[in-house]
Amino acid sequence: MFAFSVKRILQAMIVMLIISFIGFAIKHNFGDPVRELVGERVTPAERAEIRESLGLNDPFVTQYVRFLGAAMHGDLGQSYFFKRPTTDVIIDKAPATLELVFCAAMIIILLSVPLGIHAAIRPKSWLSRFTMGTSIVGVSMPVFLTAILLIYIFSVELHWLPSFGRGETVTLFGWWESGLFTWDGLKHLIMPSVALSSIMLPLFIRLIRSEMMEVLESEYVKYAWAKGLKPWRIWIVHAFKNTLLPVITVGGVQLGIMVAFTILTETVFQWQGMGSMFIESVERADTSLMVAYLVFVGFVFVIVNTVVDIIYGLVNPTVRVAGRR
Repeated sequence: MFAFSVKRILQAMIVMLIISFIGFAIKHNFGDPVRELVGERVTPAERAEIRESLGLNDPFVTQYVRFLGAAMHGDLGQSYFFKRPTTDVIIDKAPATLELVFCAAMIIILLSVPLGIHAAIRPKSWLSRFTMGTSIVGVSMPVFLTAILLIYIFSVELHWLPSFGRGETVTLFGWWESGLFTWDGLKHLIMPSVALSSIMLPLFIRLIRSEMMEVLESEYVKYAWAKGLKPWRIWIVHAFKNTLLPVITVGGVQLGIMVAFTILTETVFQWQGMGSMFIESVERADTSLMVAYLVFVGFVFVIVNTVVDIIYGLVNPTVRVAGRR
């Protein structure tokens, strides 16, 4: 298991190296940093002097090695608009996005598991038919359309929930602005979480249903029925436990995708997280902040997938054996 983990970690480092190279290439070829820093009233001679002082006249490889060395120490550059280190800006915006992803993931887990199991066990019941029919609609609808529909129903027509912002927050650990511990913050969190979860919830329901229906036809489940075990034990211990392997794999990938998909959700709900920050950085041509966001999201993808691979190796030893072969 140690060799398997080391191999996955090395692969993760290589992927992060590639992501950093792509990010720096975008920064190097997109816009003029000097123009964003000083505006239009600076003379060409002063611009040339600033470019030289920033090292922008150095060869591409030299600049990338310098960028990589700074990135290894947590320095991803200076935001041209906020006039602050990009890592500080991302740290300020990250709690809002992470809370949104966490609540959406909880909705997905709490709904997809029981609904997927029920749809596999009782495929002809009215609840299963309704669930599968609704999941088709959910897969087809884009997240921004779901968000707008929720705002129209629950904010415009019913006046039950607020339509934008994070509401009242409390400060935790001296820097984490959280809305999970206030009633107003929770009300503001409901619709964005539901909208974001609508991307993955139908997928997970259908995945759990299909995998569990396949497991229920396996020989060891038939043997468990023949032994006279209780139905709940067969469904949960024997069937659902073996259904989790592909669900864990897909779940790890989709969790990283949800972090990226917050761009649309945060834009509609004016949720001040990393997604709306990225949109603002594109509008302002803040290339340093754009690259920092891309590297951060890539880092989340890599970390989540590496952890999932290691967990998958713990759950299913045949993966480690196949990897050695």
